[in-house]
Amino acid sequence: MTQSGTKIILYHGARLISLLRDDVPSIPYPNHWDLPGGGIEADEDAKDAILRETAEEIGLHIAPATVTWTRAYSKANGFTSTFYAAPVTAAQIAAITLGNEGQAWSLMPIATFCSHPQAVPHFRTRVRDYLTDARKTKTEA
Repeated sequence: MTQSGTKIILYHGARLISLLRDDVPSIPYPNHWDLPGGGIEADEDAKDAILRETAEEIGLHIAPATVTWTRAYSKANGFTSTFYAAPVTAAQIAAITLGNEGQAWSLMPIATFCSHPQAVPHFRTRVRDYLTDARKTKTEA
């Protein structure tokens, strides 16, 4: 399994942190709402990469122990992307600072992200997967 990228759903109640991608034609999904994350560097595993990317993109340092969900998705090209979810506090949200990528960030209602025409389409599906798994976990508890 070759890792290619990683993303994280950072949630606070029924909202998640979303980033508006730059509006440049050289990137996939320009001017779309995205989730924090990015590429995995050679010396990293997926979790290390998402923690680094989150710090770079929005200035948050997520404790590895707070991650509540993980799922790997295989791509047709043989690569795998890994998704995580973790809660964030009001204090963390207040401390967000946008890095050198993206136009803006939003604490967006999860339902809005999942139906937003400008959200990265396959990330809407990943968020729905997380919600489904989170509901199953609650009913099994």
